[in-house]
Amino acid sequence: MQITPTVKQLLIINILFFIGSQVVGEASYNYLSLFFFENNKFQYWQPITHMFMHGGIMHIAFNMFALYSFGSALEYFWGSKKFLFFYISCGLGAALLHSGVNYFLFHDGLNSLVEAGFNKSEIYDLLNQGQMDSRWVDTLGNSGLSSFAGAFASPAVGASGAIYGLLVAFAFMMPDAELALMFIPVPIKAKYFVPGLLCVDLFLGVSGNSIFGGGSGIAHFAHIGGALVGFLMMWYWKKDQFRNNRWN
Repeated sequence: MQITPTVKQLLIINILFFIGSQVVGEASYNYLSLFFFENNKFQYWQPITHMFMHGGIMHIAFNMFALYSFGSALEYFWGSKKFLFFYISCGLGAALLHSGVNYFLFHDGLNSLVEAGFNKSEIYDLLNQGQMDSRWVDTLGNSGLSSFAGAFASPAVGASGAIYGLLVAFAFMMPDAELALMFIPVPIKAKYFVPGLLCVDLFLGVSGNSIFGGGSGIAHFAHIGGALVGFLMMWYWKKDQFRNNRWN
């Protein structure tokens, strides 16, 4: 299938953002990535702009390949306006769930530190300066401190949340289409492949592990958030708007 107009434009925008971020450097990531909303670096436009930022060449390559592969098929059926609305909505859903999980992780650690006698204002001041009190580890432990500080300070970038929404939509509309990954040589139908992928993401998000070993560094709950919004939108559209349109 030929590339569709909105997918083409999204590819161009993502590539331009990536080239620009490599030229400008850290300042662009501080300005356009999605930071925790209690962090001084958070800006109201970041839930949108973080979708067009990527951490490296492999990150953007995988996301843009998926956007081209699944997005063009969906835009062909829906048209440009509905496709773009769906794509942005899934990206915002990813940002919302990611931020919600970070809120829980941060405030769980914050409450423990306050109960241990640390001053809340001083905690915020230190974190906004990019620092930590070495005594915090005695209260939170190593993994707890990592989750607490990471939730506050680590920015999120990438189109992955929106892409996961596209995957869910593709599985809804073409459940028997066969998909394959490089390390899985046997094609798997979309109706099994996508739920399986989401289960892996959910497990890795809850456990805090990476499928490749070591720390995660991947916003698994952003993936889940994008997929969840995609599922809810597809369920609603299938039930009402498009009941008699291309679903049988």
